[in-house]
Amino acid sequence: MIEPEETTRCDAEHADRLGLALKASNEGIWDWWVGKDDIYYSRRILEFLECGPTAAPNIFLSPHAMFHPEDRERFGHALRNALDPAGPELFAIDCRLKTGGDQWRWLRIRGTVVRSRDGQAERIAGSMIDISLRKLAEAQIEEERHILRNLIDRVPLQIYFKDLESRFVLVNRQMAEWNGQPSPASVVGKHDRDFFASAHWKEAAEDERQVMASGNPITGKLEREVREQGKETWVLTSKFPWIDRAGKVKGTFGVSSDVTELVEAQQQATALAGELQVRNQAYEEELQLAREIQQTLASSSFPEVNGDSRTLRFGSRYLPISGMAGDFFEVMKISDSTAGVLICDVMGHGVRSALVVAMLRGLLEKQRRSAADPSAFLRGLNNGLNSILDRAGATMFATAFYAVIDLAAGTLRYACAGHPGAVATGPAGVLQLAATRREKGPGLGLIARAEYPAGEVKLTDINRLLLFTDGILEAENEDGEPFLEKRLMETAADCRGETLEEMLDIVLTRVLRYSEGHHFDDDVCLLGIELAALPAPVTS
Repeated sequence: MIEPEETTRCDAEHADRLGLALKASNEGIWDWWVGKDDIYYSRRILEFLECGPTAAPNIFLSPHAMFHPEDRERFGHALRNALDPAGPELFAIDCRLKTGGDQWRWLRIRGTVVRSRDGQAERIAGSMIDISLRKLAEAQIEEERHILRNLIDRVPLQIYFKDLESRFVLVNRQMAEWNGQPSPASVVGKHDRDFFASAHWKEAAEDERQVMASGNPITGKLEREVREQGKETWVLTSKFPWIDRAGKVKGTFGVSSDVTELVEAQQQATALAGELQVRNQAYEEELQLAREIQQTLASSSFPEVNGDSRTLRFGSRYLPISGMAGDFFEVMKISDSTAGVLICDVMGHGVRSALVVAMLRGLLEKQRRSAADPSAFLRGLNNGLNSILDRAGATMFATAFYAVIDLAAGTLRYACAGHPGAVATGPAGVLQLAATRREKGPGLGLIARAEYPAGEVKLTDINRLLLFTDGILEAENEDGEPFLEKRLMETAADCRGETLEEMLDIVLTRVLRYSEGHHFDDDVCLLGIELAALPAPVTS
């Protein structure tokens, strides 16, 4: 038999336990007997409503004036449904109420309906909790999704994400129209086999398997698309691994652009020549295309660039801190003795910056005609990116440093778009190119038709050139002091007796030792160029 004192003690413990649980969950209790004007609110609910016990309104009584106009009808409908004899046992709604402090506050309201034998609601009791911060975060996330969707849908490129089975997860409007579909939603869940003949979709699926298995992108690949109806199109495609925040591969994403008119124009021009010339030209084009694709797939290979007595040697280090980074570099062979070197850092990380990287890589192909002119090259990239971002209503940008090394002319010409200038070492010591503000133009994509001043130095003053992104400069020690250009230049000077590859490793090692925690907080990209003497010809 349970003694009354023990029952009282158990009840007290139960009430105390319930109070602690409610305090930990930040919830308040309410209790309303249906039809009565008064209602019980716990102290926490009165804090939510910002009023005292005597001034607290019964929110369940019409006309529900405290509720936000957009939520008032919805609340009334939910309450009528709960009071209906055939209604649910649980009353649940999220809505906005105006507090005594004249502020709108989101509350999650939950209650259990107590009914009589004939189903009439006699009492509703439950809890409330303030979810304003959660609702604000959800609104911010939704706005970012809206901005990203605008960007994806308005770029003049086909953009898509695919799962591990190469089924479409997300596409933009251009991609949906390209596949003859009325909307992006109608493409989701489909496979390339639903749109193309097997010769194309099997090759595309194999490429995507390689990207997911290796983690390496396929960029600038020319693909011939053949649909089941026999229609033939050509696209320039780049594919990348889709990696989540935990580093797990979720599939692939890619960007492609229509180059059908260009390819068809080339084919028509070739067809005007004689049969022998056509065959030879087609053979040469196929060989050149094969070499370009092979070079693109080999991300660690560099072109061979030689002068009369000197040659260019390249080395690189790439340390992204996330699966989808915004740093990249490109080495372009302009002529047998001339190379263009570009390093670029896109604002932010993740999906948005990776999309901008993909756009810039596509724009690089369109600007190859001006690759020998640093100012014109950066101007073309800026105008193209600005046009895309302006149509999307998005604010993003990229910094870049571009240099043209001409071994025949003996010059290094450069231009800068808000990026740290390259560090050069030579007979006269160490110097930084584009070190002052007047030598730099704005970041790419910020200002339409911006100008980028060009600078020039003689190759006789340079032995090595080091291009880098700001992940190197922004590494901070325990006192919050960044590494900055001065320490980088001192490191480059100390490495004049080392090989190019050794210099790159020493730079990374010194920055890591300097940084607090011995890790990088931003993507790191290094590109080293060495002007080396050609070996003397062997004489018999």
